[in-house]
Amino acid sequence: MQHIIGVDIGTTNTKAIAFTTAGIVIAQANITYTPVIATAGKHELDPDILFDAVVQTIRQVTRQTAESSLLGIAFSSAMHSLIAVDATGKPLTNVITWADLRSTRQATQLKNTATGKRIYQRTGTPVHPMSPLCKLLWMKEEWPEIFSVAHKFIGIKELIFYRFFDQYLIDHSIASATGLFDIYEVDWNKEALLLTGLTRERFSTPVSTTHSVTGLKKEYADDLGIDPATPFIVGASDGCLANVGSGAMQPGDMSLTIGTSGAVRMTGSKPQHDSKERIFNYILTEQWYVSGGPINNGAVLLKWYAEHFLERSFNSTADFEWFLRHAAQAPAGAEGLVFLPYVQGERAPVWDAAAKGVFFGIQAAHTQAHFMRAIVEGINYALYQVAQSVEETIGPVQHIYASGGFTRSPQWLQWLADLFGKEISVSSTGDASAAGAAIIGLQALGIQDTLAHPNSAVLSEERFVPNEQQHTIYQRNYAVYSTLYDRLKDVFQL
Repeated sequence: MQHIIGVDIGTTNTKAIAFTTAGIVIAQANITYTPVIATAGKHELDPDILFDAVVQTIRQVTRQTAESSLLGIAFSSAMHSLIAVDATGKPLTNVITWADLRSTRQATQLKNTATGKRIYQRTGTPVHPMSPLCKLLWMKEEWPEIFSVAHKFIGIKELIFYRFFDQYLIDHSIASATGLFDIYEVDWNKEALLLTGLTRERFSTPVSTTHSVTGLKKEYADDLGIDPATPFIVGASDGCLANVGSGAMQPGDMSLTIGTSGAVRMTGSKPQHDSKERIFNYILTEQWYVSGGPINNGAVLLKWYAEHFLERSFNSTADFEWFLRHAAQAPAGAEGLVFLPYVQGERAPVWDAAAKGVFFGIQAAHTQAHFMRAIVEGINYALYQVAQSVEETIGPVQHIYASGGFTRSPQWLQWLADLFGKEISVSSTGDASAAGAAIIGLQALGIQDTLAHPNSAVLSEERFVPNEQQHTIYQRNYAVYSTLYDRLKDVFQL
């Protein structure tokens, strides 16, 4: 038997799966970690802990698959991270993640300018504190000593490949999420570089998402128990690969993900212009682009509410199930209680780091269960609003494919199906981004000829059919939800 390993490097955990050429997951590993800094506006991870997690997950999977032949290792990674490193590759900063909001002022100043609008159109990345472009503008002002002496500015995956191979490589997918990369010329954007005052030499070399490298350093080959000649495929971003891993690659297919945050995405053969600047356009391969929008506030809000309002720790699947079980005690629509879930600001479709969370419509009859249900429904409404933006730009949605940690909850999936009024399918692979990395790796190795018709492993094993009565209730509440931000956005700035 032959297999490939798909590795997904996230902001809360790193996952690895062994994926056979027939599309069967035969082994998996998962290492979790926590931020070294996670306060208001700040979110950083320890780069050494991230690297160790990658090594550990690969090692665990290779030990579980000793009887199978390893074809290669392919990677998925979270987007928008930034690390400054010196000439020896030593990090001068922690990993500044997508959730870091310290560059809010710089993003706000740039967003509505002619320069900001041109950069958005050419790079496909909305101007927002999540983007490395805005982080660099902030670093230039606030950490000038580091900014001036840094040899390179890189992301999570680039750090991994440098330590394994002494090469600074960035795939086109991750690059297209930096706000610094022209998705039409497939090269660093001159105007964005000029804005930062940096030259292309201070960034990694862009390569295709199917680019592979061999010659793993002996120390790591010995540690992992693999041949140094094993191909390492650079892969793509976690969002783009979630579409591949969940099978959402045909016209009308939408991928919907909820983990710590959330996202809605559709694929196409070219970037899609949105005059309202609500959605992103990222490169998957030379033939495929992924368009969509992310939300900041996903399942992390369940933990936030449980710990801060219910004084209950929230760290396990059992805690997740407990929250949804209590939320289900309230009826659909939470009897008019609507939650605007912008507790950590928001990305799509409003792209406003100053946005705030709001409970609206509180009445004496509302109980704890109503508030808990309103939180879950607020997350769902946020995704639904992004989905509407994507549909307006790209075209109607025919099929929805779900992935992410929330797919462990049939209850949550049913509520989403009821809101969208469409059937929702769940991938059988477990982790869609890691599976997507494995699939693009198989294509890079010439074993699979296309991403458009992946093998049977990504076919859905569960389907959730909408309830029309519940759909009507949710649409009534959504009509309220969709007006709240516009009515309050000026107040949020105070």
